[in-house]
Order: sequence, then structure tokens, then C-alpha cells
Amino acid sequence: METVPIQLPDGTTTPVRLIPGPDHEHETRRDATRAVVVIVPGLGIPAGYYEPFAQALTEHGFDAAICELAGQGDSRPRPGSDSTYGYHEIVAVHFPAMFEVVRERFPDSTPYLLGHSMGGQLGVLYASRIRGRLGGVILVAAGTPYYRHFRGTRGPGLLLGSTAMSLTASVAGFWPGDRLDVGGFGRQSRPLISDWARLARSGRFEPSGADIDYEERMSRLALPVLSITIEGDDLTPVDSARHLVEKLPAADVTTWHNPRALGHNGWIRDNAETVDEVVGWLRDI
Repeated sequence: METVPIQLPDGTTTPVRLIPGPDHEHETRRDATRAVVVIVPGLGIPAGYYEPFAQALTEHGFDAAICELAGQGDSRPRPGSDSTYGYHEIVAVHFPAMFEVVRERFPDSTPYLLGHSMGGQLGVLYASRIRGRLGGVILVAAGTPYYRHFRGTRGPGLLLGSTAMSLTASVAGFWPGDRLDVGGFGRQSRPLISDWARLARSGRFEPSGADIDYEERMSRLALPVLSITIEGDDLTPVDSARHLVEKLPAADVTTWHNPRALGHNGWIRDNAETVDEVVGWLRDI
């Protein structure tokens, strides 16, 4: 495994992990190119936690990469009152820099973005922004936090909780998740939490500072998409995941539900069935 640190315009340094597959086992596609699966973590989860999952993919002959979200894991500095990145900055500035490293290391491989949780939300925005430069998108335990798609008391609780988090971040200048352990988000930038809370309230991707209409771009995104939901996942129930793919009417969407009760994060390490589904989908498209 190689690790390449990236210096972002705002001074943030964040690494990209590059994990090549065995040369003699590379997956041959119809267009004679290989596939590199680029993993985007969920909020509050360090990139290193996905290494066993990425390694499992390479054992099937694919290349893999893991992007560290700004302010998480090995990225520095930690989010503070001077952190200005939200959804838009991540997909318009951070992701292009990360994918440049991936393309330089794997020039013969077609990138497929695999996003977990918020990583899936960001992945769809990035795909809709760059359109034809990805082979497809894989969403694992990824949906929207729109409160109307959570049943029982979870919906109102999410509405109130997201509003409270946004207000707290506005007052503090950042989300102090290292002191307030809500949702396992960890310490995060104020704009990022504000964008997430707006999505939870409205169900629409309208990130602060956006230079395009992301909802309109998403509606025209014509890519293969695999959406995987996990039994026992209270943070991304099936209705939440469905709401995200409903925003992609032009995409060729495949859905699969893992029946094992692995919850929101358990599939990352206990990954055999999920890896098999991803590998099968990559081979079939």
C-alpha cells in the first residue's frame, strides 16, 4: 500500500491510500481497461478502517484507493472555526485533487466511486458534477438523512437533532463532536454540518456556495449505480437509501439488501457478502 499526502488550497493535508491488485489477477473488462474502486468514508470514520475491505477487493483482481475526508483520521489540521469546507468544497476542490492522484497511479484503470454513508452523498454529487469521468457509483449504507424517510420517533428526532447540531456548530464555529458524541460524527467543520442539517430538513442537496444546481445535475446522471443496504442499519434504513437513488432517474440502478444484521458499519470488517456483491456487479456491467 502507498500513501500519498495531498495539500489542499485551504492548508488541509489529507492522504490517499493506494492499494494495487496483483498484476496477474487484474480484472479484464469489455473495454480492455481495469477497474479501481475509490472508497469514500462515512462521516467520523477514518480511512484506515476500510483497509481490510479494500484489500478484499484487490484479492479479486481490482485496484483500490481510499480517500481520507478532510479533518478525519490522518488528515490535519482538525476542524476548527477557520474550517470553511462543506459538501460543495469537498466535491469541487478536494475530490478532484484526490482523484488526480488515483488516476496518476492507476492510469489504465477506470475509477468507480464507492461511498459509505455521507461518502455516498458526496460521491453522487461528485459524479453529477464531472459526469462521464467515472465508470459508476457504488453506494453502501448511503442515503439521505431527510427526516420524513425515518419511521416512528426517529423522524422528528432527526429533524430536531439536526437543527440543534447546526445551531451548536454555528455558535462554536465547528461541530465539537470530540466533546459531544452525537451520531459518532466526530469533530467536523461548521459548513459541513450545516449542509448535512439542511439536507435532513429539506431532503434536497443545496450546499452552501454551490456553483451548480446539484439536484438538476443528479437528475441527468446516466451511470451504472449499485445501492447496497444493510439489515439492522438504523442510520440508513431502506427508505433513506431509496430516497437518494430516486434522485437519479437517468441512472441504471441496481439494489441489493444484505440480510445479515451488520448495521451501519459492521459490513466494513465483516465484508464477505458485500465484497462478493460489489465484485459481481463490477464484472457484470
